[in-house]
This record gives sequence, structure tokens and C-alpha cells, in this order.
Amino acid sequence: MKSFDKLPPQFRCDEVRPYYDILCQKSASLVLKRVLDVVISLILLLFLVIPIIVISIIIKTTSKGTIFYKQERITTYGRKFKILKFRTMITNADKLGTLVTTVGDSRITKVGRFLRKYRLDELPQIFNVLFGSMSIVGTRPEVEHYVNMYSPEYYATLLMPAGITSPASIMYKDEEKLLSGEENIDDVYVNTILPEKMKYNLLYIKNFGFRSDIKIMFKTIKEVIR
Repeated sequence: MKSFDKLPPQFRCDEVRPYYDILCQKSASLVLKRVLDVVISLILLLFLVIPIIVISIIIKTTSKGTIFYKQERITTYGRKFKILKFRTMITNADKLGTLVTTVGDSRITKVGRFLRKYRLDELPQIFNVLFGSMSIVGTRPEVEHYVNMYSPEYYATLLMPAGITSPASIMYKDEEKLLSGEENIDDVYVNTILPEKMKYNLLYIKNFGFRSDIKIMFKTIKEVIR
């Protein structure tokens, strides 16, 4: 990890320092975490290459637009990266509505609804993990719009790479349903849902360890099967 005095200004605060000190004592677990990310992503690619090709063909032949959707998100130390997903919405959907989606969102394609239901739209993020911009387990990355609204303590979640799954993403797997019917979706997300998710994210940082990551992975598999 970077020395504390070399972190971005918004990270160098009393609220972030305790989390930083905890992670500094777990350097071995951080190294093992990266090794595990590379090994698992390579293994998964062997099994997922055919499903990825099939899904790509279906998306391309059923709706206009690109196969993959790239969106700028924020990861370690506030660094920007392009998260990779299968496109589940119409072209330029992010310019036609909010940055979060709800159940029944008219921008979602028919194939997209199926992919979202079974989390298949997340499969391409294996490439993000392999190239180091994400981890398998970690805080789900937010767009800059929401990161700019973070309270000082929330920046502690950016001391580690963003992840595909986390305790918060498991607990809020039905986030779209929670936002359904709300008039001001952004306001509800920022003031109600995000603070609750951050409680889980910050707790994950406090209790981070190689074994805990393994447990979260198995819990995620269990939830997907359910």
C-alpha cells in the first residue's frame, strides 16, 4: 500500500486512518488476494469462454449497439477505470435516464432482463479482475457522480480494489426493486441505500482477510444458485 502521506488529499483524514492501519497489518492477505484473483479468473475463463461467445452473438443479433458496455467507475485510491459488462440496455441509455436502474426500466432490452436476472451481464468483469482494475471480492465500484458525494469515512472503501461481489452487493442484490416506484431515484440512492451499503463495505475493510474473501465467494455462489 502507499504510505499515508502519499494518498490523495481526501484520503488523508482521521476517518480513513483506522482502516488504513488495519490493512497495513494485512499485507500478506493482500498479496494472496491478488494471486487468488489471477488464478480464479484464469480458471473461470476456461469454463466461460463458450458462454461469453454465445451471449455475445445473442446480444448482437437481437438489438442494435455494441456487445459490451463500458462505463467509467472509481477504484483504488480514486483511480478511474472502465468497468466491462454485457450490454443490457439500449444504446445511450445512460443519457436517457438515471445512473441506476429500477425494475421495469424501459431502457433494458429483453435479453438484458434475462442477463440481469441471473447476473450474467457481470461475466466480462473477469477481464477487469485479470488486468488488475478489479478484484473478485471488494466494494462494488461507483460512478464518479456518487463518489463525489462520499462522506470522509467512505473513502476508506477505496483503499482496496473494487470488486465483483461483496457482502453489500449480496445484501442489496435486489436493489432495483428497492428503487422501483421512487420519484427521485438519485436522492433515495444517495441518502438511503448508499449509507446502508457503506456500513457493510466498511465492515468488510475492518474484517478483511484471505479466509473471509473465500467465505464471501462461496456465499455469492450460494445466492446465485438460489
